[in-house]
Amino acid sequence: MSTTNTAELLKGAAELFPDEVVTSAHVRHLDLPYGAGKFALITLDNGFDHTKPTTFGPGSLANLNAALDQVEKEAADGDIVGVGLTGKPFIFAVGADLKGVELLKRHEDALAIGKGGHEVFKRLSALAVPSFAYYNGAAMGGGVEAGLHCSYRTVSKALPAFSLPEVFLGLVPGWGGCALLPNLIGADKAVSVIIENSLNQNKQLKGQQVFDLGIADAIFEGADFLEQSLIWTAHVLKGEVTVERAEIDRDEAWDQAVAKGRFIADGKVHGAAPAAYRALDIIAAAKSGDLQAGFDAEDQALADLIMGGELRAGIYSFNLVQKRAKRPAGAPDKKLARPVSKVGVVGAGLMASQLALLFLRRLEVPVVLTDIDQERVDKGVGYVHAEIDKLLGKGRINQDKANRLKALVSGVLDKAEGFSDADFIIEAVFEEIGVKQQVFAEVEAVAPAHAILATNTSSLSVTEMASKLKHPERVVGFHFFNPVAILPLLEIVRGEQTDDASLATAFGVAKTLKKTAVLVKDAPAFVVNRILTRFMGEIQNVIDEGTPVEVAEKAIEPLGLPMSPLVLLELVGPAIGLHVSETLNRAFPDRFTVSPNLKAVVEAGKRGFYVYDSGKPELDPEVAALLKQGDSVLTEEQVRDRVLDAVAQEIGLMLDEGVVAEAQDIDLCLITGAGWPFHLGGITPYLDRAGVSERVRGKKFLAPGIASVPA
Repeated sequence: MSTTNTAELLKGAAELFPDEVVTSAHVRHLDLPYGAGKFALITLDNGFDHTKPTTFGPGSLANLNAALDQVEKEAADGDIVGVGLTGKPFIFAVGADLKGVELLKRHEDALAIGKGGHEVFKRLSALAVPSFAYYNGAAMGGGVEAGLHCSYRTVSKALPAFSLPEVFLGLVPGWGGCALLPNLIGADKAVSVIIENSLNQNKQLKGQQVFDLGIADAIFEGADFLEQSLIWTAHVLKGEVTVERAEIDRDEAWDQAVAKGRFIADGKVHGAAPAAYRALDIIAAAKSGDLQAGFDAEDQALADLIMGGELRAGIYSFNLVQKRAKRPAGAPDKKLARPVSKVGVVGAGLMASQLALLFLRRLEVPVVLTDIDQERVDKGVGYVHAEIDKLLGKGRINQDKANRLKALVSGVLDKAEGFSDADFIIEAVFEEIGVKQQVFAEVEAVAPAHAILATNTSSLSVTEMASKLKHPERVVGFHFFNPVAILPLLEIVRGEQTDDASLATAFGVAKTLKKTAVLVKDAPAFVVNRILTRFMGEIQNVIDEGTPVEVAEKAIEPLGLPMSPLVLLELVGPAIGLHVSETLNRAFPDRFTVSPNLKAVVEAGKRGFYVYDSGKPELDPEVAALLKQGDSVLTEEQVRDRVLDAVAQEIGLMLDEGVVAEAQDIDLCLITGAGWPFHLGGITPYLDRAGVSERVRGKKFLAPGIASVPA
């Protein structure tokens, strides 16, 4: 394709995307050291600081294309000896502009975006002089790919994030990544970067790893990275440095790498999302070394996926986590929030200790734990100290910080002594309403009048918990998910009496804790536990009625959830699962059942349904002996329909009750609190796409274009 055609293609695409934040491609000329000659350096810059990373939309690609027109002529005329590509401070480029992708409605427009990127980037490898990419800062997706088209690459030791995250979002690296990377570093390493890291919650590489993998040819300190890269460039151009690259194994090792990729994809998405498999097909074909065939395959895959539901759900998830999470729906004015300079934790068990550690690390204020005896208090404080020592051992904090954090945490038996000057007191005691009411009565008697009283309850009524207090307006639900350090969600529950200042303070604390806070109405089990309990309850119902355990479990695989329902039950603990189902059964007896088989498993003291003697889960023979099943056996498809219908019904009722503001908040909760896959968009886009929403409710949860191709 000629550059004129490329320019026309990009102009057409730019008209579809009028709000693009356009990246400039500035060309400046410099004399390389040691008399190596005149050099053209192209800098990608969108004119904003590092908080708004540089992206490639059609207008940005057109600017790079125009810069390449200039340097291509200079190279052909012998005016320059090489061309370099780098980014603004801290950012190289972070790939395609997803806002533009969302707007595409036609397959041919999607195809044009793929072709346009290829045609521009390919020019970097076709110049009459060598080209160099200097990865000075964050590089992702199309940013990484632009560099792969160059003859040589250097990377900064300070580079914090480098990845090809497309498969995570429901795309493939579509501007050369699938074809070029395996031909540069071998199929095995390429599969790790493109498939494994991407499906592992979009794991990022640091500068040193980029160099160690062989993606970059040289690595330099961040402080004088560009200067050192140009010195190295001069040595390369003068023939004083020869870049050695490992030979690529194009035999059986290549096929084994692709097979490994399929195994990883099956384990993560169970065939439920197409992107990983499309990427692996292109990597498999790249074995021949025919790059143009690879680029053409990338264009087709990109266009097909852009017009498919999974990508739209992936972008929807991305927007929820990146944007909606930062502006929680319904949160009061943050100016009403009160400062928190001391935290009290009632309880010193594992959950309470995890909370104490989190408050300590993020707020860096005194944290005091209380419990019913000294042994428990000491154990809780000991846990926090041991975790701080682990951070010190890993080099995450220095000795001074470790000493300071340890000095801030303490434990006492007397609540009056511990809480008389605390601003925020959270309880994490046994999940029983009477116990929690008693704890709050004791705390209210000794806490200052302005202190927030927070509860980490997972299913009980915050209003009922506060009902016997003199000041119920300062009680707020503050429900964390286990493990506290890993899952970002925090359900903030407004009781009937909770006032705006208490709620604003809770949101302020959540932000400092770096948690994703979602405002939830005081309804039984709130959001995540209510949906998961209905979901699990329906699985247990079909098992109780007679469907074999393995059929019920396998039925859910196409959703691509992080773990099967009964493995999740094991993680939560069967006793807790039973307790939540009993709470919801009391609230909604027509929809929530209490499984007699689950009860039997809990009474027998079993930790779960499975044993792992062979390394993989197998039904525990002792549990199998406990199960009493009926004779109604369903197929996988029937199980799946029943479970999804139940979930769709429950979400519809929760939205009718105003448990959260919108369906988007349900999805945000499931992604950040239960690890539901990005490629599903949480759950409502999947229910819409699979026709479940209309079957159950007569309408979709989301308007066209929100997590689907615009109408």
